[in-house]
Formats: sequence, C-alpha cells, structure tokens
Amino acid sequence: MNNREKLLALEASMNQQVIGQQELVRMLIVALLCDGHVLLEGLPGLAKTRAVRELARHIEGEFRRIQFTPDLLPSDITGSEIYQQNATREEDQFRFRPGPVFGNIILADEINRASARVQSALLEAMEERHVTVAGKTWPLPGIFMVLATQNPVDQEGTWPLPEAQLDRFLMKVIVDYPSKENEQLVMQLVRAEQQAKYQAAQHQTPPPETDLLISQQNIADCWREIATVYVAPTVEQYIVNLVEMTRHPDQVSDAFASYISLGISPRGTLALDRCGRACAWLDGRDALLPEDIQRIAPAVLRHRLLLSYQANADNCTADQAIAMLLNAVVA
Repeated sequence: MNNREKLLALEASMNQQVIGQQELVRMLIVALLCDGHVLLEGLPGLAKTRAVRELARHIEGEFRRIQFTPDLLPSDITGSEIYQQNATREEDQFRFRPGPVFGNIILADEINRASARVQSALLEAMEERHVTVAGKTWPLPGIFMVLATQNPVDQEGTWPLPEAQLDRFLMKVIVDYPSKENEQLVMQLVRAEQQAKYQAAQHQTPPPETDLLISQQNIADCWREIATVYVAPTVEQYIVNLVEMTRHPDQVSDAFASYISLGISPRGTLALDRCGRACAWLDGRDALLPEDIQRIAPAVLRHRLLLSYQANADNCTADQAIAMLLNAVVA
C-alpha cells in the first residue's frame, strides 16, 4: 500500500471501532496529516477518548494520557528537575524528569477542568514544540499531536479556554449523539469486546496486535506529498475572502454583522489552506478545490470566530454563522 492507501485503511479501521462518528474520524486524520492539534467537544460518553486511543493504537510512537483536574500543576505536565544524590561524585546534581507531554500522541482529557495556569503550560508546549524548565529548553518529538477533550462550557466545574489559546488548535470538532441504528451497533460492538476480553483473561492470552501500523516515516512522507498539492490563485482568493468577510461582516449581511464580535486571524487562513490540501490529498486529488474548503471550514473556523451577545441572545451558533458566511461568499 502507498501512503494514501494506508491512511484510508486507518480511517476505515477507526470507523469500525468508533461507530457513527465518521466526521470525527476524518478530522482526526486530517489533523494528523497537517501536523496540528484538535479540540474535541462533547458530553461524556460520546467516544471522544475512544477515538483518540484508536488513532494512537495505529500510530508508531508513544501515547500519553493526561487527566486534567483542578489540582493539577504545570510541572505535572511538562516535567521537573529532581534532586539526585550521587554517591560516587563529590557534587550532587539535578536531573530533568520528563512529563507526559513528551510523547507523540497526547490525550489531554477534560482540558477545561484544570486551571488557566495548567492549560497555558500545555498550550505553550503545543505552540513552541519545546518545554522550558529551570532555564533549560527541552525539544518535543517531531511527531507531536495533542488531542484535547472538553465538556461543553455550560457544564459545572469547567474553566473555558481563552480565545487566544483556542486559536492554537488547528480544529475544533463537535461530537454529537449517534443515531439510533448506530447506537445499537455500538452496544453490539462493546458486548463483543467484553466477551473477547473475558475469554482472553481466562486463557491468559495477550490482546491481539494491530495489523495496521502507520510509521513516523509514513507520516513524514504524507506531509511532503500534501505540501505539493496545487492551490490555484482563484482558490487562494476564495480562502482569503472567507476570512476577510469575518473582519468586515457588514459586507455579508446586517444579521451576520450583528452576530460577529471579532474576526478570524491569518492563522485561520493558513489552517484552511493546510486542512483543505490534506482533504484533497485524501480524496486522491493533486489540486485543492473550493469544495474542500467548504467541507473543513466549520471545524477550522468554529473556535476562531468570536460571536457577539446578540448571537447568544438569538441562539445563533458558530456553525450557523459559518453557514451564512459560506452561502454569501462565492467561490
């Protein structure tokens, strides 16, 4: 299999294990191909953590999980220097003990349950790709992807992420309830998994190894291939126009202008370009189309668009505002 076929096989395998969440699976793979981070938002029990674990199971590298709680400290994430006595030398010394952020696939579970200080420690590592402890800088791995989950901000005991920190996530994916048919399939899948687990425990057999493993070299090769996807000047202009209209919402409509408090930064423009090229590559094309941009626009823009109080009063969501934008801007 070539690199694209391996990624499509990964998507098919994940869809068999994370039933009814095809959009979530596709966006996770797109983010992997873009070397970006993803924020997953949804109520508990909607397979956010399961999807991340299933992705990590097929990726070569270290998988780390961080459970965010109100009493978590920044050093619990980044690591710290520990004092170590050396009996064979005259001088004792401090040695750096890496934290769980030093992995390839990082699950930041319930990131909005921790304080802003702890959130900033992780988000700084995401942006800079290194950690500074006691004046020393420690680089993070080349394959470094943070998949953060959060409960909706109206849930009790949460601290919402500031807009400036949200912007560091390449995408925000909303995880919703599965359909009735898919929920029945989920029940059957979990029942079969429990039976296999108990039988393996009875016979003391190890769990089966995955037959599909995406190496870090495969991922790096995918990055290089996606970088060569052609973007026509007209498509570039379409991307720029979409973002520009969020800064001048009155040019879209009066209703849209009343719903937008702050437009999208150039980081959103770059994210649309990157994610769009990854979607085109996954579909087997070597050129970016406006349809690719329209498909990934909600995931890329929903956390970057700051809505006004009027939007909240009218129950207008970010996705509804993005739909208004896509309908108004001609490709």
